[in-house]
Amino acid sequence: MKGIILGFFLFTSIFYGQAPYPTDFFRSPLDIPIILSGTFGELRSNHFHSGIDIKTQQRQGLPVYTIGDGTITRIKVSEWGYGKALYIAHPNGYTSVYGHLQKFSPDIEAYVKKVQYQKKSFEVEIFPDFSELKLQKGELIAYTGNTGGSAGPHLHFEIRSSTSEMPTNPLLHGLEIRDATDPTLLSVYAYPLSENSQVNQSQEKIKLKYHRQSDGTFLADKVTALGTIGFGINTFDRQDLAANQNGVYSVKQVVNGKLYTDYDFETFSFTESRYINTLIDYDHFSTSRERIQKCFKDDSNLLGIYRTIYNNGKIEVSEGLSYNVEILINDLAGNLTKLIIPVEGKQQDIKISKKEEKTDNYIIAKKPNNFDLGGAKVYFPANTFYNNFYIDLKNGQDTVTIHNSRVPAHRNFTITFDVSKYSDEERKQLFIGRLDNNNLASYASTYKRGTTFTTRTRNLGTYTLAKDTVAPQIRPKNFKDKQWLTNYSYLSLSITDNLSGINTYNATLNGEWILLEYEPKTNTITYNFDDLILDKKQCELKVVVTDNVGNSSTFTSTFYRK
Repeated sequence: MKGIILGFFLFTSIFYGQAPYPTDFFRSPLDIPIILSGTFGELRSNHFHSGIDIKTQQRQGLPVYTIGDGTITRIKVSEWGYGKALYIAHPNGYTSVYGHLQKFSPDIEAYVKKVQYQKKSFEVEIFPDFSELKLQKGELIAYTGNTGGSAGPHLHFEIRSSTSEMPTNPLLHGLEIRDATDPTLLSVYAYPLSENSQVNQSQEKIKLKYHRQSDGTFLADKVTALGTIGFGINTFDRQDLAANQNGVYSVKQVVNGKLYTDYDFETFSFTESRYINTLIDYDHFSTSRERIQKCFKDDSNLLGIYRTIYNNGKIEVSEGLSYNVEILINDLAGNLTKLIIPVEGKQQDIKISKKEEKTDNYIIAKKPNNFDLGGAKVYFPANTFYNNFYIDLKNGQDTVTIHNSRVPAHRNFTITFDVSKYSDEERKQLFIGRLDNNNLASYASTYKRGTTFTTRTRNLGTYTLAKDTVAPQIRPKNFKDKQWLTNYSYLSLSITDNLSGINTYNATLNGEWILLEYEPKTNTITYNFDDLILDKKQCELKVVVTDNVGNSSTFTSTFYRK
């Protein structure tokens, strides 16, 4: 089915078998056509996308409206994540979420700034009393922006269950988008999964060739295999009017007419989201940045997105038998891409043997693991990893290597350095840093306790003790010292740090604390003159910025206003 969709919800409800959702209760959060740069459930780094990203015509400041009657239950202002975000509970049991906002509507903005000034903090999280901030459907609540971890102007929009807090696909609630485009298949891989299994004379995964047939389906070259095997695909979906490579809605795998695998992105649990690293071939992703979605399920995969999973999606191939494997990729409009993989059970000589890199240390995933690396110790709690594996550890004094980024960690582990050889003064400027491919250290949250420094992380790699002796830099961007700023609406300054990164920033104007809005993407802090009534023509500005090891800089300036 193609065309303008989601107005005709009955079809999708029957087609996918999902529970009915109200399609006439909510309105759109924007008064522009809905064009998506990101879909619900889209595969992201270590998580599924929990909403939809709505394009805002490459600009900020578009009005955002509440999608239904409700009350604000949460307001969060953060330098990262969703940036400025609103959470609104609705009487039908759902909560809507609006993220990366530029600013709130005037009443909400005043409410938030009052709290910010009370707490003397730009970053705040507020939980208003229920019904304290009531809203009517279609009421202005904010303006679109690019705050937080946003890579460009857009509105991040979610609909969650108010009780379970599980997000649901917002497009199931009646939002209309144009979508007449089939999902795109980029690549297909076959995996030998048992000890003696093989695919096309290989015990390692192989990439399959395929071609488009006259009916629009794809046909892979015949696969010869034996033992337990599985398949994986790299795919994306594209809606009309947008070039973005978005996530698909559902994937099905059918073997000889029997449904083996069926998962979709109607909903998921935030507590499960990190298990995305078991849905994809993480090792492949870490080296190629290509996300292969596995049509089979690992034992460590605890995701609840599966509607059907037979034999964990794994195919048992026997000598002399033939198998017809169909992989069906759907978007929410019902547009379908179909891949057919013929498989013949056949014993063949192995040309590519299974590779296993063995080291002196072996991780048993379900048990805690401790290692002494000389100058540092590393502790992995039980179930830090999804699978058992040989871990590569390199000892050192101030630098240690803990395997590599090809293995994902599900839980935080700890690295503890012994810093007893350093003086108290030296320790103040030291921190634990993770080295990148260019051997540049990035700050890892460092907890200092006596002669030990500890960090908690999920990232394997090389860690070192780094020293930061340089204080942050503060520069005015839109004004000069002794300048008249009568017609200015804001002050803007640049703050940067060369190594450990910015930790705190504070400013006073004529001795009174003022609110600075921090945008890390542009290294900018901004003060809005509307926040404080100035009763002096001569104004004294003082800005203090401290990095993560305590190096501090102070900037002072005098300006004038009538």
